[in-house]
Amino acid sequence: MESLRVLIADDEEAIRAALVQLSQALSHQVVAQARDGHEAVMLARTTDPDVILLDIRMPHMDGIEAARAITAERMVPIIIVTAHADHSLMEEAAEAGVFSYLLKPITLQRLAAAISTARARFSDLELLRAEVGDLKTALEARKLIERAKGILMRDMRVGEQEAYRWLKRTSSHHNRKLSDVARRIVALDRHPAN
Repeated sequence: MESLRVLIADDEEAIRAALVQLSQALSHQVVAQARDGHEAVMLARTTDPDVILLDIRMPHMDGIEAARAITAERMVPIIIVTAHADHSLMEEAAEAGVFSYLLKPITLQRLAAAISTARARFSDLELLRAEVGDLKTALEARKLIERAKGILMRDMRVGEQEAYRWLKRTSSHHNRKLSDVARRIVALDRHPAN
């Protein structure tokens, strides 16, 4: 298992100490410890952790509020530490950006499993975001190319295939992306459709 930078937030010193000891036993580096949710949010900004363990019940700001504040700034695998498997609380935590749960009493195996689950879910989310971003970019490029083809068909009085071939030749000749050539044609269109 790779060594991760861990932020631990729990208002009970004994629980924090146990989480530190177990994290270190798993070869992770504990980069910060917080006594409440507000402190956890501040430390998440400055320590750049790979994973965050948040107690659900803390003073000033609970774990769910802290998770919401942290994920609003940057996505990071967050694990909620709780003594109760309350379904509605878990749903609320998931909506706040929590990736896994660690039920008390905490053991080395439970901590390892929670970290593994949180990182796997986080990785899946990152892949999905990349795919959606790539898909969105591809769809936007496709729309642009279709508009450019329409302009060329109108202005050059050619068919769709010839307009597309012209776009490809121009793209190749100028060593530019097809979507960049299409964007330029659309931008220079003197008779834009309304």
